[in-house]
Amino acid sequence: MTKNNGRTLLVLTIVLTFLGLFAVADASAPQALAYFHDSFYYLKEQIVWAILGFAAMFAAMIIDYSVWKKFASIFFAINVVLLLVVLIPGIGSRVLGARRWISIGSFTLQPSELIKVSIIFYIAKLADLKKPFLNLILPIALVAGLIMFEPDLGTTIVVITIGLTQLFVAGVSLIPFAATGIVGGLIGFLLTITSSYRRARLETFLNASSDPLNPSNYHIRQVLIALGSGGFFGVGLGQGKQKYLFLPESATDSVFANIAEELGFLGAIVVIGLLCFFIYKCMQIATHAPDNFSTIVATGIIAWFCAQIFLNLASMVALIPLTGVPLPFFSYGGSSLTVILFSVGVLLNISKHAKEE
Repeated sequence: MTKNNGRTLLVLTIVLTFLGLFAVADASAPQALAYFHDSFYYLKEQIVWAILGFAAMFAAMIIDYSVWKKFASIFFAINVVLLLVVLIPGIGSRVLGARRWISIGSFTLQPSELIKVSIIFYIAKLADLKKPFLNLILPIALVAGLIMFEPDLGTTIVVITIGLTQLFVAGVSLIPFAATGIVGGLIGFLLTITSSYRRARLETFLNASSDPLNPSNYHIRQVLIALGSGGFFGVGLGQGKQKYLFLPESATDSVFANIAEELGFLGAIVVIGLLCFFIYKCMQIATHAPDNFSTIVATGIIAWFCAQIFLNLASMVALIPLTGVPLPFFSYGGSSLTVILFSVGVLLNISKHAKEE
C-alpha cells in the first residue's frame, strides 16, 4: 500500500507537469509573440526547466533522504547569502517594484524559491536534534525578513507557513508557538501598512471597484472577467481572449484565470481536484514516513504546496489580495518548477523507506 503511494504520486507529478506545459503554451502565446516574435518562447524555456526538474527529481529519488540532513546547514547558509545578493542593485533585478531575481546575462534565478526547500531541511534537522525553540524560530524570522525586503509578502507567508507547520508537527509547546504567531502577525501588519508597495496591494483589495485603470485594480478586474467569461464549460481551449495582453501575468500568477476562461468551471474543478489528490498522496507518504526527520521534511513540503495553491487560487477569486505566488506545476517559472519537482523526488525517496501499515 505504501509503495503504491509513491507510484501514484510519480504519475500525478508527470501528469500535472505536462498539463502545466500545455497551460503555459496556451496562456503565454500572445505575450511571447508580442515581445519575442515567437509564440512558443515561454514554452521552450519551461520545457528546458521541466527537463532539469525531472533530472533533479529522479536524482532526489535515488539519494537517501538522510543525506539532506547532513548538508542542511550548508544548503541553508548558501541560500541565505543568495537572498542577500538579490538585494544588491545591478545583480538583483527589479521587476514591477520588487527585487526578487538574480540576473547574470540571460540566466535568471529566484533565490526565494530555493530557500523554501532549504529551510525545510534545516528546520527538520534542528527539530530532530531537539534544539531550543529560539534556535528554531530565528531562521524562520531571518528568511521571512529578507524576503519581505524584496518585497514579496506572498512568499513570506509561504515560508512562515512552512516553518510553523514543521514546528507544530515537531511537538513544540503551544505557548511559544501561539505567542510567535501573534507577534509575527503584528509585525506583518506593520510591515504591510508602512510599505507603499504592500499597502497599495491591500488598498486595491479593499477598494477593487475604484479607479479601474489603476494597474493593481486593473489586474484583479481582468482576472474576474476571465473567470466570469468561462461559464460552466468555458469558451474553448485556445479560444480565450483575456490572454491577448488584457490579463496581466497570464502565464505566471494568473494562469488559473486563463484555464477557467477556456475550460470553464468544469475544467477549473478538474485542475483543483488533481492538485487536491496530489496533496492527499503527499500526506499519505508523510503519515508513513520512517523517522522524525523525514516526517518533518515531508510535512514542510506539504505545507509549502498547500500554502501556494491556496494563496494563488484565493487571490484569483478575490478572497485575498493578489500575492504574486505561482500556482504549482501550472505557472510559468523555471526556479519554481525545478524546485517543486526536486521536492517531489525527496518525497518519493521517503516513500521508499515508508513504514508498512
